[in-house]
Amino acid sequence: MNTLSTTEPAAVLEYRLTAADRCDSCGAQAYIAAEVNGSELLFCAHHGRKYEDKLRSIATTWHDETARLSEAV
Repeated sequence: MNTLSTTEPAAVLEYRLTAADRCDSCGAQAYIAAEVNGSELLFCAHHGRKYEDKLRSIATTWHDETARLSEAV
């Protein structure tokens, strides 16, 4: 008797930020995007964490891709 085995493909994460997206504070690669008053602010992981407490209270969206920094290559 033959048993068919199927494997589900691994979930593919789609990232919105690219290497072209730069931190508004220092110019490093952005991993966090926040929308405040209709404008998008981009931050590297360092500046995103630095301003997170203040920004989260006024941001309409908070998009965090910092997990990409610890992914295996």
